[in-house]
Amino acid sequence: MRSAYRRLVNLSLALAVAAGIAGGGTALARSLKDVKPHNGVIRAHTMPIQGIDVSYWQGDIDWRQVREAGIHFAFIKATEGGDHLDPKFRQNWNAAKRAGVARGAYHFIYWCRYASEQADWFVRNVPRDPDALPPVLDLEWHTHSKTCPQKISRELALKKTKIILEAMERHTGKRPIIYTDPAFHREVLQGELKGYQFWLRSVAAEPSKIYPGRPWAFWQFTTTGSVPGIKGKVDRNIYNGSPSDWDRVLKWLEASS
Repeated sequence: MRSAYRRLVNLSLALAVAAGIAGGGTALARSLKDVKPHNGVIRAHTMPIQGIDVSYWQGDIDWRQVREAGIHFAFIKATEGGDHLDPKFRQNWNAAKRAGVARGAYHFIYWCRYASEQADWFVRNVPRDPDALPPVLDLEWHTHSKTCPQKISRELALKKTKIILEAMERHTGKRPIIYTDPAFHREVLQGELKGYQFWLRSVAAEPSKIYPGRPWAFWQFTTTGSVPGIKGKVDRNIYNGSPSDWDRVLKWLEASS
């Protein structure tokens, strides 16, 4: 059952990628806004399947308001490194589900920590929830970090990445999604990990212009979003598919739970 579920979810995401970004789309509620909109990503605002990603920085979230505003999914920060659990993870994880927002957990990699320790930490703290979205591994450099600002070699970065991805898949039964930004993708991920779905950060242009040749399933198009139920700014995202693609994902999640 677990392998069948994984194939179905991966198929749905692949269909969405093949479809590309459809122009137009269903008009969204006017309550979803951007404090600092950029013309380069204007099409993302009209895409039908809208989402967010959150951590404790968003404080207490009214998830019912979030859902009513037109948010379909959320990626919720769970763990970082080998010893940090986001203080709001469990609260957000449970409340989002109650409100009917599809959610997945993400791990923020820490390059100065053993990959095995980080994998174990994620497994210990993230529930094996059959109806959750696939987990996400957040891959980026931390040049502004006070404790671990240095970069590591491409080879070592890929080795650590693969160890954590494999552990995430064993734990959840779902092939993880990779989140990344332009710099890390260019320096480490270009041409690599083609068997995974990608969630790409691109806040000034569409992903095809920043990540040429890279298929993607999710797009983080702004870090200055405004969504009812959340105080202050929040990252906004879209799913690269039609409402019917998304409905198939949700039906498969329900069937597996």
